[in-house]
Amino acid sequence: MRERWGTDRVAALAPDPASVKAALGLATPVRWEVYGADERAVWGMCGGSGKQPYRTTVDLDGPAFSCSCPSRKFPCKHALALLLLWASNLVPEEPAAPAFAADWLKARDSRPARTAEPRERDEEAAAKRAAERHRRVGDGLAELERWLRDRVRTGLAHAAGEGYAPVEQVAARMVDAQAPGIAGMVRRSAATPASGSGWPGRLLGEYARMRLLVRAYEQVATLPPELAATVRSRVGFTVARDDVLAAPGVRDRWIVVAVRDAFEGKVDTRRVWLRGAATGRWALVLLFAAGGAELGSHPDAVLLPGTALDAELHHYPGRPPLRALIGSRHGELGTAGPPAPTTVDALLDGYATALADDPWLAEWPAVLRGVPVEDGTGWQLRCADGVVPLAVSGVDVWPLVATSGGSPVTVAGEWTGSALRPLTCWHRARAVRL
Repeated sequence: MRERWGTDRVAALAPDPASVKAALGLATPVRWEVYGADERAVWGMCGGSGKQPYRTTVDLDGPAFSCSCPSRKFPCKHALALLLLWASNLVPEEPAAPAFAADWLKARDSRPARTAEPRERDEEAAAKRAAERHRRVGDGLAELERWLRDRVRTGLAHAAGEGYAPVEQVAARMVDAQAPGIAGMVRRSAATPASGSGWPGRLLGEYARMRLLVRAYEQVATLPPELAATVRSRVGFTVARDDVLAAPGVRDRWIVVAVRDAFEGKVDTRRVWLRGAATGRWALVLLFAAGGAELGSHPDAVLLPGTALDAELHHYPGRPPLRALIGSRHGELGTAGPPAPTTVDALLDGYATALADDPWLAEWPAVLRGVPVEDGTGWQLRCADGVVPLAVSGVDVWPLVATSGGSPVTVAGEWTGSALRPLTCWHRARAVRL
């Protein structure tokens, strides 16, 4: 059976952000009367405004697209929605395609092979699209820089009472400019004024990192390749899945250390942190569920804390190398005990090194051993060589406290730069997800 694509790869095929948004609204099984897939193609019939459902087929070997809808966009929202369903493992394997899909695929096979000239034209068109996106992103980031200057010049106090609407307008403009990564940074800044004492300093720091990203993108063509890849990733450019898998992989027995789900918009995301048992390297695998699908239906939803996978992982370009795709697998999913903890000093040193490589880094994986305690102002993890604050918003801290029972316990999570967000603890060899 063909390996199913990730939703990020599907989104990269869209002609514009509006098409992705429209496709998400259709990426649910109830909107499709018929759908199926085989080794080569995905097909479906989606009800629309007309009397007859739209007949959609995607040739995965191209990819190439066919749809009976009147849209002039290519691929259309129906083709994107169908691929999102397929990527979310919601389209069943069928032994034979229906007539409308089989006829279109047969017609494609009967066409003469393409000559070099059309391929050259495709490459030329791709270069034009890339140049146009670079221009759009640059224009959008220039607007963002002006907005940041205005915010700082007029003072930060007004940010406390203005709500989310003004910030959302700027974030939407970044999406229109095809810079979804920095749009997320803008959106997250809207919550900072409500984050408690000291929020003006934190908000100013977020503004500074956004402006640094704007300036870095202005020079992206002259940056070292790995740093340029990091900048492009933070702005919102994607890397094709096939290109990532084509890079050399790292084989290890990868232990699932922590998992965190994020429910934002119509695409739910699961962050799976893995650590190599032999190499000690970290890897972050992202799972996506779109169009009403549940994260638990994803084929890799079995990757939970306490499991281990013998596989080759291929890291995305950039530094530090964290995000990765799972390549060749060797054997079945196994189990693993707690990973070896680091000291507080080692955690901070590693985070400082990673932050020097990627100033926009929001989380860094961490494994510590200590006792969770509450001191009246919040929760802390008291380790042998220091104390770190615990960020327990959205986390059920009581299983951690119960597992500890006043004794040191191994805790894994994400270091945010100021606190540890606990995600997993271990009771002897058993992982407890928080």
